[in-house]
Amino acid sequence: MNSSFVTGIAAELRFDPVTGLAPAIVQDADTGQVLMLGYVNAEAWSQTQQQGRVTFFSRSKNRLWTKGESSGNFLTVVSLHVDCDADTVLIRAIPTGPTCHRGTTSCFEQPEQLQAPVAPIGFLAALERLIVHRQQFPEQAPTSYTVSLFNKGMAKIAQKVGEEAIETVIDAVGGQRDTLPGEVADLLYHLLVLLVAAGVPTSEVIAVLQERHRLPNTRHLTEG
Repeated sequence: MNSSFVTGIAAELRFDPVTGLAPAIVQDADTGQVLMLGYVNAEAWSQTQQQGRVTFFSRSKNRLWTKGESSGNFLTVVSLHVDCDADTVLIRAIPTGPTCHRGTTSCFEQPEQLQAPVAPIGFLAALERLIVHRQQFPEQAPTSYTVSLFNKGMAKIAQKVGEEAIETVIDAVGGQRDTLPGEVADLLYHLLVLLVAAGVPTSEVIAVLQERHRLPNTRHLTEG
């Protein structure tokens, strides 16, 4: 993290006068999913800011504990947000791997659940992350359709986006309510693959939409 960004933040967080701790909620910066809850003391809070990796004070170990120090599943800090009472902090971070020691994405995910509790819009970020992983490590899933698209190159990926866009338009114009969600899902997926292949993260696309929303008198309008 940029040290200038965190300057002065430590002074804003108040620690419990008895335990010397403050709760720290960790949220996936991309998907919005809550990953875990831990506690920080002044030293852990300072180290988190300086090193850019989430560090807690472990009550069971009675020492500082950087998440991922043994597993390699670090939590890289994106931003820090102290709450209105200045006694709790929200840490937005990018997880390297599963956050929970059980191997699940979130500590709040139960084994009987079919998937982690991710908000619908956050699933797109999780899907983008998987597509990036397929691009970087194709040998881990050689039969994956996503890997096959990357192997065929940008021209084929762009062609698939065009085909799915046409099918989406046909269903929309034809009033095919039952099949339209599936066609839009195909279009969104192939758009994500195209963006990853082009090296453009969806965050950049969203930033453009946000800027257009902020300045609605631009050539392309977004509704507020």
